[in-house]
Amino acid sequence: MERLRKRDADAGVEEKALTDQQRAAIAEARNVCEAATAQRRIMHTTAIMTVFDPAERAERDDELRRDIERLQSERDTKIAKIHEGRA
Repeated sequence: MERLRKRDADAGVEEKALTDQQRAAIAEARNVCEAATAQRRIMHTTAIMTVFDPAERAERDDELRRDIERLQSERDTKIAKIHEGRA
């Protein structure tokens, strides 16, 4: 860990500690994403209970995967903004 800090210092990377407000905002972003993901998984499970066609089921699975990736991307973007101090 110390070697990484030294390498960052040599590269000019400045280490800033997160404030309590930033930590709370990051936790909130993670909780919102987790809740939205759980909700989407429940909706997906309910929707595929009536689907018997393998092609349609695969399409629904792809929709779930895309939605989860979108939610995670939004979460990561919010966290990056918080780290940069823009949020």
